[in-house]
Amino acid sequence: MLTNKLPFLFIVVVLFSFVFSIAEAQRRVPSNTHENQIPLLLSSSNELDTVPIRYIPADSIPKDTIHADTVRVDSVHSNAIDAPVVYFANDSIVTMMDGGNIIRLYGKANVKYRELELTGEYIEIDANKNMVYATFALDSIGEEFGYPIFKEGSSQYEMKKIWYNFKTKKAFIRDVITEQGEGYVTADQTKKMDNDDLCMINGRYTTCDEHDHPHFYMKLTKAKVRPKKNIVTGPAYLVLEDVPLPVFIPFGFFPFTSDYSSGIIMPTYGDEISRGFSLRDGGYYFAINDYMDLALTGEYYTKGSWGVSARSSYRKKYKFSGNLNATYLVTKLGDKGSSDYSVSKDFRLAWSHSKDPKADPNSTFTAGVNFSTSSYNKNSVESLSTPETYQNTKSSSVNYTRRFGDLFSVSGNATVNQVSKDTTLSMTLPNLTITMSDVYPFRRKEQVGNPRWYENIRMSYTGLFMNSISNVKEYDFLKKNIIKDWRNGMQHQIPVSASFNLFNFINISPQFSYTSRWYTNQIEQQYNYRTGQLAPTDTTYGFYRVWDYSGGISMNTKLYGFFNPLPALFGKWAEGKTIRHVMTPTITFNGAPDFSAPHYGYYKDVYYLDPATGRVDTATYSPYQYGIFSPPQPGQTGTMTFTLDNNIEMRSIGADTTRKYSLIDNLGLSMSYNFLADSMKWSNLNASLRLKLMKSFTLNLRGTFDTYTYDETGRRINVPRWEAGKGFGRLMATGTSFSYSLNNEVLKKLFGKKDEKAASGSSELNSENDSGSDNEEVTSEDAEGKKSTSLRERKKQDGEYDPDGYMIMNIPWNLSFSYSMSLGYDTRSGKFNPETREYPYRITQTLGISGNINPTKGWSFNFNTSYDFDYHKIAFMQCSITRSLHCWQMSASISPLGPYPFYSFTIAVNASLLKDLKYTQSSNYRDAVNWY
Repeated sequence: MLTNKLPFLFIVVVLFSFVFSIAEAQRRVPSNTHENQIPLLLSSSNELDTVPIRYIPADSIPKDTIHADTVRVDSVHSNAIDAPVVYFANDSIVTMMDGGNIIRLYGKANVKYRELELTGEYIEIDANKNMVYATFALDSIGEEFGYPIFKEGSSQYEMKKIWYNFKTKKAFIRDVITEQGEGYVTADQTKKMDNDDLCMINGRYTTCDEHDHPHFYMKLTKAKVRPKKNIVTGPAYLVLEDVPLPVFIPFGFFPFTSDYSSGIIMPTYGDEISRGFSLRDGGYYFAINDYMDLALTGEYYTKGSWGVSARSSYRKKYKFSGNLNATYLVTKLGDKGSSDYSVSKDFRLAWSHSKDPKADPNSTFTAGVNFSTSSYNKNSVESLSTPETYQNTKSSSVNYTRRFGDLFSVSGNATVNQVSKDTTLSMTLPNLTITMSDVYPFRRKEQVGNPRWYENIRMSYTGLFMNSISNVKEYDFLKKNIIKDWRNGMQHQIPVSASFNLFNFINISPQFSYTSRWYTNQIEQQYNYRTGQLAPTDTTYGFYRVWDYSGGISMNTKLYGFFNPLPALFGKWAEGKTIRHVMTPTITFNGAPDFSAPHYGYYKDVYYLDPATGRVDTATYSPYQYGIFSPPQPGQTGTMTFTLDNNIEMRSIGADTTRKYSLIDNLGLSMSYNFLADSMKWSNLNASLRLKLMKSFTLNLRGTFDTYTYDETGRRINVPRWEAGKGFGRLMATGTSFSYSLNNEVLKKLFGKKDEKAASGSSELNSENDSGSDNEEVTSEDAEGKKSTSLRERKKQDGEYDPDGYMIMNIPWNLSFSYSMSLGYDTRSGKFNPETREYPYRITQTLGISGNINPTKGWSFNFNTSYDFDYHKIAFMQCSITRSLHCWQMSASISPLGPYPFYSFTIAVNASLLKDLKYTQSSNYRDAVNWY
């Protein structure tokens, strides 16, 4: 009977054995844990401290086993340690008392001793020998998990195995990983000394976080690591993608510090046909203090060119921040003594500064300086790869404003405008403005009832001091005299105005303005018979005051009109539609006396004999017309100005909502008539149009219409166009400019509907993936519940995934356009048509296009171009490609079109510490590379 059941019993035993083996494999320790013996330096006795690991099944755990409790160990052995050891385990704790004092911790174990903390999946403590051993474990499929993490003070290491002696404070470590600075240090065998130094054999230093197979590393045959200080290594060589390269160093030194420090900046090698071989951007970096640094670099070419530069950045929290860059270049081209030999000296100063409003709300200080000589951009290697090379104008400004309460404010600024084409510049230094806000001198301090009419009278003050020079050559700028060549003066303006309401519909605003100008010189003129014009003859210096005044009144109101589209014409579209037209007419009267009258002394008459007629004629001029502020205009003024603004919008009324559409956001017309002028009483007609074509795009147009005719010589005559039968006005000048960007989000809003359900599902899925077991970070948790991230964690996958597990294709891109156009009379010599007595038109246009696309997370394509409408070709184009190679980055840039074609290619390590580990190849426009 028993014989018949033996096969059945055998199968049952096999099944139970298989089940127990699976349960045991879930947390077993590698079988070869103690293949290597502990070095003698770790043991407190003369014996080799080799501890075999045995796994005790759960059903055979002794009765004194403690599960997941915190225990204090105070040994009474003769070589007892001097502080308690506190240990903890999530799974189980096994104490072995048979001939020894060994404690084994299973499942996210944790041991603390003084400042030391050791975590791991399996830890073994030998209290007699003052030793602790920690290692990882294997899961059911053989994957490693629970790597030990060793912390002591501010140092932290991760390894696969560690033996540590509590008495000697020394350790022997296998497969250690430690983060030092921006990189990681790994080693097969490491000895930790009692002063925390790490002595390594077969080490690796890399900035790649793929620790098992880094993309590159420096192979360190022998090395000593001083945590957070430096690494000193013996012979080392570079390994790229597991391939040793013939880049060998006999020794190396890698400094680390939490504070920035001074050091040498390694130069970059380059070569050009025109300037020769070069070493660029090499020098020294000064860490001055916690708020400021300074980098002094230079460049040298074998054919004699050289340059020096200084770069500094500064920042003080809640105070200010900025950076300064100054460069001096000497460029030598050609052979000395030959006809093509030239030497150019260039200078550039770039400064940006901003003051934090938190430092002082009542004052602001900003600076944006970009000053350089005209030839700097084409002689500087760095500028050739930027669109700045093709800019014809540059501007710089420095501004300071100080407010004194709510009434007064003082602002000063200095500006410089440069034109590279003709090497001229214009400078204003300084421009000082004093402003007083509106005050109501007749308003009562305590208002009772409605304000009286005179309480609405308000006045303000603006004072302006200017000192400037215009259109001076760069090489002559320092030679100019501040008194004779610079223009300076001061202007005071006091406007007085008020506002009233008439019949509850008409707003009336009277105003009076007084202006005073102070000049430091006046220029006398005489008639020049050679040129047939007045010309300056003498300048007298002194203090001269010129003043004028004017007054006026304006009235405006609003008129509303509503229009319902006829269903007979527009069909169903007209249902629920209403068009509203808002007109805002404004009439303004302004008047001023004739300040060219002799008793004012602002204008002088010059008598001369006209050679053509033989008669004595008179020319009038103002001695202050060359001053920085224009003198009062001659002739009395009595002008009426009419302005009409229009707004047209449509409202669509539905069952639940009402939507509003802007048809014409604003259409403005303005024209004036001077009653007291002896001729040309009508002004030009000014028009403006603003259309909101899309939510993020607005088109602005402005135009001026000429209202008078011309004689056969092109001179304007006092005959309005409507009297000559040529219409009301002819377009004289117009222009517009706009920029617009297209990208994924804009197209979705325009043509697509957002799938909220899919977006919600994607978000939920991402949340699940973030917390799932496949991608979650491997952490070890101590008794206090704190988590420390493992350096050996499995890398998270990049990208978003749909509910089926497929990656969502998201290719971000952007395309930007910038366009400007101006149309106007072509008044150049010989362009006037004497038959039609009209000037032809001239169009000036500029178009710029830029864009970028990221087909994958690692790739990026960018381009920037501009089109020249005068020459009908592309003026400039630059394309660049960037590829992120995890811990490396590769970039290529090319400019095939334009006056300065070039290319550049760079592959370099991302970490700033190893920024000199790179390869760069570039061209120069002087090398005459033929791209066409």
